Amino acid sequence: MSQGKLIIFSAPSGSGKTTIVRHLLKTFPDKLEFSISATSRPQRGVEENGKDYHYLSVEEFKQKIDNNEFLEWEEVYAGVHYGTLKSEVDRIWAKGKHVIFDIDVEGGLNLKNQFKEKALAIFVMPPSIKILEERLNSRSTDSMESIARRVEKAEKELRTADLFDTSILNEVLEEALAKAEKVVTEFLAK
Repeated sequence: MSQGKLIIFSAPSGSGKTTIVRHLLKTFPDKLEFSISATSRPQRGVEENGKDYHYLSVEEFKQKIDNNEFLEWEEVYAGVHYGTLKSEVDRIWAKGKHVIFDIDVEGGLNLKNQFKEKALAIFVMPPSIKILEERLNSRSTDSMESIARRVEKAEKELRTADLFDTSILNEVLEEALAKAEKVVTEFLAK
């Protein structure tokens, strides 16, 4: 397996990690490629298999767990699994690129623990829980109880920030993007 690196962005829902990851993919198209997660949840709306996620049935997902095909996986809600396929990382490394992840906190720490110094784990910090809640509300994609659940989860996740290699405060987006470019550039140059 060629020795590519992993860049892991984790954060509570609504922190802006997806915006930062998309920016980095546009900024470094020849160096980075996005790791597409596998999930057992159904496709939503315009999502495409192999682009948004690798969609698997619960049975297929469990079969891949049994076959040790995941680097990390978790059952987020009953019957809803998410995971990172080893084949996805191998595919990107085979192209001579580094893998970038937009992944939840638990999955991010799991990958960091496996890949150690080959992985850069970045925690995206919302300015405050209150602002996070406002951002989730303004999305209008979640019910009130779903937002309450995400905020509660975010409070727990914020306590894990110190376990990451670095954190980026996403208060002013331009500053967060500039810091992300800087830490990624420095890590890839090592």
